[in-house]
Amino acid sequence: MNTKNTWAWLVVAAVLFASILLLDRYLRPPAAAPQNVLPGLSAAAVTSVSVIPAGALEIRADHANNSWLMASPVVYPAQSAAIETLLAAVQKLAFALRISAAELRERHASEADFGFDLPQFKLVLNSGEQHRELLVGNRTPPGNQVYLRVVGVEGTFVTDVDWLKLLPHSAADWRSTALVAVGNNDFDSIVLTNGAKGVVIKLHRDATNHLWRIVYPLHARADNGRIAGALQQLQAAQAAQFVTDDAKTDLTAFGLQPAALDLWLDRGTNLVSALHAGKSPTNDLTQVYTKRERWSTVFTTAREPLSPWYGSVNDFRDPHLLDLGAPVAAIEVRGTNGFSLQRLGTNAWTISGEKFLADAGTVQQFIKALADLRVAESGGFVNDVATATDLQAAGLAPAPAREIILRSAAGDSNAVIAQLAFAVQTNGVFVHRADEDFIYAITPDDFNNLQTFYGEGWRFRDHRIWNFSETNVAQITLRQNGQTRQLVRTGKDKWSLAAGSQGIINPPALEETAHRLGEMTTVYWVGRNLTNPEENYGLNTNNLQITIELKNGEKLSAAFGTELPTLHTALAAVTLDGERWAFIFPPVVYQFVWAYLKIPENAP
Repeated sequence: MNTKNTWAWLVVAAVLFASILLLDRYLRPPAAAPQNVLPGLSAAAVTSVSVIPAGALEIRADHANNSWLMASPVVYPAQSAAIETLLAAVQKLAFALRISAAELRERHASEADFGFDLPQFKLVLNSGEQHRELLVGNRTPPGNQVYLRVVGVEGTFVTDVDWLKLLPHSAADWRSTALVAVGNNDFDSIVLTNGAKGVVIKLHRDATNHLWRIVYPLHARADNGRIAGALQQLQAAQAAQFVTDDAKTDLTAFGLQPAALDLWLDRGTNLVSALHAGKSPTNDLTQVYTKRERWSTVFTTAREPLSPWYGSVNDFRDPHLLDLGAPVAAIEVRGTNGFSLQRLGTNAWTISGEKFLADAGTVQQFIKALADLRVAESGGFVNDVATATDLQAAGLAPAPAREIILRSAAGDSNAVIAQLAFAVQTNGVFVHRADEDFIYAITPDDFNNLQTFYGEGWRFRDHRIWNFSETNVAQITLRQNGQTRQLVRTGKDKWSLAAGSQGIINPPALEETAHRLGEMTTVYWVGRNLTNPEENYGLNTNNLQITIELKNGEKLSAAFGTELPTLHTALAAVTLDGERWAFIFPPVVYQFVWAYLKIPENAP
């Protein structure tokens, strides 16, 4: 083998490789950029666009005030998104082939050969002083491309056909079907007139908290949930069918003069959008005739999205007695068995006059229960201009049966979030907010539930009953139906029956039961300083009684009373701080107790 020739060939190969790499990476001619049919066109700069389908009327839209308006064949708001999508596609429209004028002459091609004598569409774009016209001719024989001519530009272009789908065939393709064309922040005032009931209601949105209030015919809190939902439905609603564009049409025939409903959306003193709804077509009661303010067009739309706007002023009032906009730091309950709760730190609460802390969860449930209180569905708004005499007649002054004050800062008399007075009368339960002139009514059931669960300070006691580890348990004594059984813990998961006790035990299950008893919390406190324990709570010596003796000699006892089958538990009683307390035994722990600690009937 000739080593000299081998090295020569290696050098040649290296040179060729370097040349290929150089050509490929640095000297390759750049790929040709797609060439647009209308170079320099800016979709954002277009102020007018016209489309003339073959054999049809011109469809034209003009751009002004940041929106598109149809100018022909009808004058009406346009679908801006549809127009802007078309313009964006035309701006990027590239041609696959361009046939020059010379080639056309050589082929002796006529206008008819490409369909330009009767074009499918004529597209006219105006932007400032620039005027562009495009003629859409026939499709190429395969059908996936189309011939296109730009007026004033020599030659014929061939483009794909996908963009043709964006061209309108009639005014309906570009006409806006929206009932109102507004965003949530475009307006701050709503005026609605119910023609049939003669109701005029004005709502205003606060610029700071963005909440709606009724400002006419009275000043009151508005139902923001209802209004938000009604606006959402209104903004999503669409015209179903355009009936007429005749400005001289008789609006009374459609129930639009006067209208059954007028809805005006304003920003300050400027009208943003307005809608008028009339009667239903005789053949479809789910639809109503409708027209937008400033336009003569009458169309039909579904009645359902408009239904929240029909009604009286009370239908738009906030049915809740409270609107808690700030965290509650203190609660004062006045009246029989009055008490106060005060936040301590981040999430701890104290109860006035008590040694024990309040259960934070129960306090939050109380606050939620107050926030959820609603006026009665029938006759809930009793008096809108209540005087001192009216308050006294309703039992709300000078000393109501119950008064609840919520404060955002403990001890600060000026930090009142809300102050509610309650009065129970034979004709209802009346409520008054200190910051309003109104008298409300709530159902007796709602008031009774409030009193039952939150009417006394002791009901807020911390729910924790016992706090020990199963490792500190020495033994558990069970008494039931005159029988006694003692269970002795001898080690981890090790239990035995004491001398004289009989039965079958499950040591691991007993260990878990002791663990759950050690961290037990009540569902709800039922009574304190029990009187008539057997009659009121079913507590008697025949029911199961548990005594847990800890290694330090402390004894903890619980006695069971009336069973609560629907809750899968029972009432029970314990002694805490020298007082006898009744409570609802936690259902999960109850299942362990009943499975592993209960003494069977007729046990030896």
